[in-house]
Amino acid sequence: MASGNGTSNAEIADRLESFASLLDLAGSSYYTARAYRRAAEMIRETKAPIADLVRSGRVRELRGIGPGIEARLRELVETGRIAELDELESEVSPELVGLGQFLGFGPKRAVEIGRALGVRTVEEFREAAAEGRLSSVPGIGPKTEAKLLAALARESRPRPRRGMLLNRARALLDGIAQALGGEIAGDPRRWRDVNEVFAIVCLGPHPEPLLERFERLPQIVSVVERSERRAMGVTVEGVPVELMVAEPARLGTELVRATGSEAYVAALGALPDAADEEGVYRALGIPFCPPELREEPFRGEPPILVGLEEIRGDLHVHTDWSDGKATVLEMGEAALGLGYEYLAICDHTRNVRVVPGLDADDVRRQGEEIAAANELLAPFRILRGIECDILPDGSLDLPDDVLAELDWVQASVHAGQRAPAEEITKRTVEAMGHPAVRCLSHPKGRIINHRPENALDLERVFEVALETGVAVEVNGLPDRLDLRDVHVRAAVEAGVPVVCSTDAHSVRGLGNMRLSVATARRGWATATNILNTRPLSEIAERNR
Repeated sequence: MASGNGTSNAEIADRLESFASLLDLAGSSYYTARAYRRAAEMIRETKAPIADLVRSGRVRELRGIGPGIEARLRELVETGRIAELDELESEVSPELVGLGQFLGFGPKRAVEIGRALGVRTVEEFREAAAEGRLSSVPGIGPKTEAKLLAALARESRPRPRRGMLLNRARALLDGIAQALGGEIAGDPRRWRDVNEVFAIVCLGPHPEPLLERFERLPQIVSVVERSERRAMGVTVEGVPVELMVAEPARLGTELVRATGSEAYVAALGALPDAADEEGVYRALGIPFCPPELREEPFRGEPPILVGLEEIRGDLHVHTDWSDGKATVLEMGEAALGLGYEYLAICDHTRNVRVVPGLDADDVRRQGEEIAAANELLAPFRILRGIECDILPDGSLDLPDDVLAELDWVQASVHAGQRAPAEEITKRTVEAMGHPAVRCLSHPKGRIINHRPENALDLERVFEVALETGVAVEVNGLPDRLDLRDVHVRAAVEAGVPVVCSTDAHSVRGLGNMRLSVATARRGWATATNILNTRPLSEIAERNR
């Protein structure tokens, strides 16, 4: 990677991401690796040239950049390298670690096996396996050897052991696609909440240069399969990424195939050759289908799905009054910069406990700050809102007179997600009957890869929502995306209003609206179904 004016934000972010991954593998502090990973995410999304900020000594003005990360950035910008990263790459052997993750064993075990066999690369590992040397490694018996040999020889598409969150999956593929001039495909192109299939499709009459560039990318630590127009690379975390270099006449064909899902593509039958996806659908004699709806077999006319550009405001964000990182004014200015007409500040109440929450006096004092911000930002409007905890008996965590003053009330269950269906449903619908409540936050309470959905009876919730006019939320936090796609579709079919919101805890978090909208699109939502595609005057109306 060259230093100088050509050092792009994407290149810098990739190197910090690699550094964070290797710190993880080397057993460094979890918080240190997380700090570098967050810095990489921030740099990737920053419009100002990071290299220029480093040279001018202003990079620490960015949130999350401390002296340690600043020193690494300065070294990278001035020399094109990070010496400690080079050392870690030499010690940890990320190519072998990536292969190990791909085959199903952890980083430490990968290093142990590599040392026992005297190998450091994928090719050397394959040769050792083919020579029957795996059985010489302590802990690898005949059954384990057979499993590893089968994994190395498998023809089916490999999948990571654990699905990747949508924001990270999109960032991974966006970086690779940008470097190769390709298009993202696989699960991230369909905006799945949990991603297992990763693919890039490139146009290339001559595939060899693209395949070589792919192999040299910092995100790819090993290439485990390669043919004339295809390669399967693996990241240091063991995530398999397929690259397909398509002939010009088949670019659309390969993009449809690689986007999936397997069930959807199989149901289309033999795919005709076409230079673009529209050509594929024309040749099949069926309407074009947006990627978000290509999960199950479907050949009909899709609805006109809601678009990100149709969102007029965000109705669930936090500030530094609770667990957010920005002030009321900073969040308002950022929302105005996105072209929004309104923003609802919905900080937590006291009962949430695990983070700071507001009581009645706090809510009223915050109202004064919101009024001052509105004077500065008019005609843009910041709404006085709250994310009010639903107590175990279904009552709300603020007095009725305070709730009545607010413009927008989100009701949320935080503690008690494992309660039986009858209990959590009764608690929730009781709160939905409160005249101040406008929206039910993250109804199913899941944390992807950590906590399953609760037992809330959505059919009963939708019945009450229709009776009370309460909307249901598609929460845009990457580890929530709640309601998820199938539940959004059920809400749409029931006629329940849906709100796409971010639950942003920072200015950067406002960008998660694209994840919320994409999830709503996967649930077949049109702009008519989404409450915050409407002007504020319509949202303010109460027909309860």
